[in-house]
Amino acid sequence: MNGELAARVRDVLDVSVSEFDAQARADAEVVKSELRDGTFDNHRSIIGLEYEFYAVADGRWRRETGDDDGAELVRVPRRLLELIRFEKELGLHNAELTTSPQPLNAEGLRAQAAGVRSHLESALQTTRIEGMRLVSDGLWTVPPSGETARGYLTDSISDGGIRIATNMTDAVRYHAMANGTNAPRPFVLDAPHVSLEADTVMPESLITSIQPHYQVPHASDLPTYHNYALRIAGPLLALAVNSPFFPPDLYDENADPAAVVDDAWAENRIFVFESVLNDDESAKVRFPDDLGTVEEAVDRVANDPTVVPMPVDRGDRFDDKFATLRRKHGTFWRWVRPVFDGATRSSANARIEFRPIAAQPTVRDSMAFMATFAGLMESLPRHEHPVIGQEWSVAKENFYTAARRGLEGEQRWITNDGQETTDEERLYDDLLSHAVEGLRSAGCTTEAAESYVAPLRARVESGVTPAGWKRSRVHSRIEAGDSLSVAIPAMQRAYVDEQTNTLLDGAFTDWW
Repeated sequence: MNGELAARVRDVLDVSVSEFDAQARADAEVVKSELRDGTFDNHRSIIGLEYEFYAVADGRWRRETGDDDGAELVRVPRRLLELIRFEKELGLHNAELTTSPQPLNAEGLRAQAAGVRSHLESALQTTRIEGMRLVSDGLWTVPPSGETARGYLTDSISDGGIRIATNMTDAVRYHAMANGTNAPRPFVLDAPHVSLEADTVMPESLITSIQPHYQVPHASDLPTYHNYALRIAGPLLALAVNSPFFPPDLYDENADPAAVVDDAWAENRIFVFESVLNDDESAKVRFPDDLGTVEEAVDRVANDPTVVPMPVDRGDRFDDKFATLRRKHGTFWRWVRPVFDGATRSSANARIEFRPIAAQPTVRDSMAFMATFAGLMESLPRHEHPVIGQEWSVAKENFYTAARRGLEGEQRWITNDGQETTDEERLYDDLLSHAVEGLRSAGCTTEAAESYVAPLRARVESGVTPAGWKRSRVHSRIEAGDSLSVAIPAMQRAYVDEQTNTLLDGAFTDWW
């Protein structure tokens, strides 16, 4: 198996980077021509979602034996992924659910929520037979039984000079990323009191996310939606933070437990992705600049530094006309990114992928972020909300402040009356009211729109985020004298236990 995979990686590495880039630039001209012809325009907004999970032992043996272990990461067999109709992701422990795009209206939102719950409920029933459970979370902290997280993330072999990560899925592009001439080796994870170096991109498999998609009606307006998405990225991230801790064995040997808790960043997922995949030469994972034109969005993808020049097969689909550009887009990592896609000319679309949000404690909370993002994309541009005038540097500062401090960080916002504020109540009243208005204008009743947004209002009113919930539990354990190796797994078991009862039909507010 490894020999076959290594051979496929070699085939990828034989692809000329210069020829690949030249073809991507040629494809970009095709897309820009189609944009001028209106091919990517649609008469309505459409929404979609990518939802990532990781798998853990379901705890049945712990409950039956009284053992205090639990929530250990487990590998998902390929046959099981196919059975539950989930897609493979970076690590063998990962599984991804992608929803079918739906019109942004009352029925479309209901279909998205029902589709996620139905598909996930079936998957949970099936995985339970295998003794495992899918978890919706930002970052796993308990390695597989009998293993260390450091070993799991760094274990690899060399096959004829090709480096293969032992616990990575067999997708060629992931392995090729570790072997190309432009790879940022070593792959370094950098966070407070944590340091890790690996020969592959496997440390990125620590993290999981939800990624709402918003398909814009008129492609020429994509820069406006993109730039608004940058302004709301910080405030929404501050509400969503869900990854303050790492597996205990990744912390520095002499790290003070109290300092680890005090210094923990609220959303380490942001910094894992950036530190592992960026280097001094190329910051491919970053908060993007504002866009001026839709053509500029296409050129950014075409001109992005190439990591994996994958071979491309071209067929008769519409998007095969720009297949190399689409392939290159797979390593165009921005926290907000534009996408040009469509298997047929009639389904061609331009959309925004919103990537800062970690997977949440419950489906309802995940859907709240999807609906809120969609509502804001509907409302803010239509009303020409003045936050679009916020300096880009402020939006960027908001984003990284939110990643480090969550709701405890000060966000700067421009309200509907054009006044700048750092008052949390004013900020979120304005932001969430516009989300509700956007959902109402898309066809939701006021009651339904408020219901979608309610989980986020609850976080504002209580000041409790998933990261804060985790931090308080680890803090209590540390104060009681526990080590990180006890306190963090105990928190993780509590997280999984709470989620077991609330994932499909409850909400994060049921946890406190």
